[in-house]
Amino acid sequence: MSVKGVITDWGGVLTSPLSDAVGAWLAADRIDAERYRVVMRAWVKQAYDGDGINPIHGLEDGSLAPEEFERLLAAELLTVDGGPVAAAGLIARMFGAFAPVEPMYEALRVARAAGIRTALLSNSWGNHYPRELFADLFDAVVISCEVGMRKPDEGIFRHAVERLGLAPGECVFIDDIEHNVTAAEALGIRGILHTGADTTIAELRGLGVLP
Repeated sequence: MSVKGVITDWGGVLTSPLSDAVGAWLAADRIDAERYRVVMRAWVKQAYDGDGINPIHGLEDGSLAPEEFERLLAAELLTVDGGPVAAAGLIARMFGAFAPVEPMYEALRVARAAGIRTALLSNSWGNHYPRELFADLFDAVVISCEVGMRKPDEGIFRHAVERLGLAPGECVFIDDIEHNVTAAEALGIRGILHTGADTTIAELRGLGVLP
């Protein structure tokens, strides 16, 4: 079955790596980086592998307000000299160093101009999206907190595919988190684990999505 649709993540695919943005934020706010990593490692593991919900799960599916997430995370962190971390505006500061990856944007423009349907599928952390770019880039935009579902839940992938009016086997999904790619592939969607623009664009060419 030929590929007729491309579904892509945003953070870490259409933007510079999350690790770079987080590193810049930790340095700017003088946050104890090891303490942050310990907290987030536990939260991320539970959000993807555990039962029930935790702050990341709630933030992504919209059941936890971003301001409450900021309060919960700030309470777990300390500055390098043992001081408190400001909760207000924490998310904006965390993602402040995100930069667009223009080759990925251009690849989507070329694909869409050639008749490929395109969708954004993003787990939101209450961050700002450059929505002014989306109208000319995507046929559908699916943000986790707006639909009450999150990757890797089966429902959000089905929702994105339905928004494109395609079958799962007609779509390819791009994400920088292997767990999400595996979940998409379980539904028959072709997966690309994003490690860089060059390799992802090469894979899209191999699928006939790009010339």
